[in-house]
Amino acid sequence: SAPRVMAAGGRSWFRALALGVSFLKCLLIPAYYSTDFEVHRNWLAITHNLPLSQWYYEATSEWTLDYPPFFAWFEYALSHVAKYFDPKMLVIENLNYTSRATVLFQRFSVIFTDILFIYAVRECCRCVNGKRAAKDILEKPTFILAVLLLWNFGLLIVDHIHFQYNGFLFGLMLLSVARLCQKRYLEGALLFAVLLHFKHIYMYVAPAYGIYLLRSYCFTANNADGSLKWRSFSLLHVTLLGLIVCLVSALSLGPFIVLGQLPQVFSRLFPFKRGLCHAYWAPNFWALYNAMDKALTIFGLKCNFLDPTKIPKASMTGGLVQEFQHTVLPSVTPLATLICTFISILPSVFCLWFKPQGPRGFLQCLVLCALSSFMFGWHVHEKAILLAILPLSLLAVQRAKDAGIYLILTTTGHLSLFPLLFTSPELPIKILLMLLFTVYSFSSLKSLFRRERPLLNWLETIYLIQLVPLEIFCEIIFPLTPWKRHLPFVPLLLTSVYCALGVTYAWLKLYVSVLTERISVRQKAE
Repeated sequence: SAPRVMAAGGRSWFRALALGVSFLKCLLIPAYYSTDFEVHRNWLAITHNLPLSQWYYEATSEWTLDYPPFFAWFEYALSHVAKYFDPKMLVIENLNYTSRATVLFQRFSVIFTDILFIYAVRECCRCVNGKRAAKDILEKPTFILAVLLLWNFGLLIVDHIHFQYNGFLFGLMLLSVARLCQKRYLEGALLFAVLLHFKHIYMYVAPAYGIYLLRSYCFTANNADGSLKWRSFSLLHVTLLGLIVCLVSALSLGPFIVLGQLPQVFSRLFPFKRGLCHAYWAPNFWALYNAMDKALTIFGLKCNFLDPTKIPKASMTGGLVQEFQHTVLPSVTPLATLICTFISILPSVFCLWFKPQGPRGFLQCLVLCALSSFMFGWHVHEKAILLAILPLSLLAVQRAKDAGIYLILTTTGHLSLFPLLFTSPELPIKILLMLLFTVYSFSSLKSLFRRERPLLNWLETIYLIQLVPLEIFCEIIFPLTPWKRHLPFVPLLLTSVYCALGVTYAWLKLYVSVLTERISVRQKAE
């Protein structure tokens, strides 16, 4: 079984994988870093110098504190180590301060906190069904899963080149998933509640946690046909879950409630004044919607259906700006995106309630919640695709159908992250790392399911192969053309729209798979 594999020969290969990727992260220390580097330096300075009452008001820098309180306390703790590296990084007025000691400290803080992610991956590997006998360790689902998570391309470039602290946050999420799979429900609930107060983007997957805990923990038994036994409702279990949520929320938000600053904290956490799309369009439904609006505008101008003087300038020449003004199609409001997201999540939540399949059903719902929110959310960052890719890795090593969806989603989702690293020295790094991860994921999953049907059909294969010429055009050919000056947004537009097709297809395919799946009598009994 999987636990025995991990216990016996597992420790050595897992340790080697973890040390190997940690060494690679160290090699990436001198690489390009984004404005997020200054964001986190500024938060170190704010939390170190100012009293709690001013944390969510301080606005010397444009990069104000907009994460929940637990993350602010995390920055506060880091700042007390940072002062030994370079005290000048903790001066609020030192905007864009990047001494060598500051870079080393910030980079190593991400690498060090990834220890939690490594531990979480190990726990997830224990949960994977290890029935597939394989003489070679390289073909075991646990080994493949460890590589797909530890060496995930998206997480590597977003955290260790672009710069963010997603590693330990995903560690908390994966650890909570592992605890739920191990039927340690209260631990899983506590970890997820803590995670929400570190970074509120994980609210996207909260419906999956809420319904699963209600179905599996608050109701303690099913009927023979798999339907819910209403009499098995446990008031004690509901009370315990409620206590966990209330205690964690009180610990996080309590001080700000006492100070009367809760509205100010929420205004920072949910800045709806930002536009529908991020500066780089995330490959979701709104990218396709915006592209359709641009196409209809161009068509309307050529056919004289539209008056050129009445067209907003930014919609045609500004390229990919945050405040996108629609010309032909109706403009989208935050409420409209919220309704679309809610409607798209509902079927997956209903499936989790009415077609319970244990941890696998929970993971499917979690991935669908993450993808639905990514598809229809307001001001979605392209990095949010990792919220679906990482948990889908656990399903991919257990079933061929999910492995096929995983390959489409990871390849398109990871390629859509390329515009984040736009500097020349990073071009060979991102291409090489992407190729290594993609080739490994295809070959390992193909080997794992070699006795079953092909993971991808011919149409899916053609779509993925065409990503290569798209990337060559965007990264190498386009910069050499005269279009670069007049239409600088074209590579981003093409990447975003083409990848949006793949992400949408993967989302729909996973939804169809979940909705049409039949549950065996044994699964119902369980």
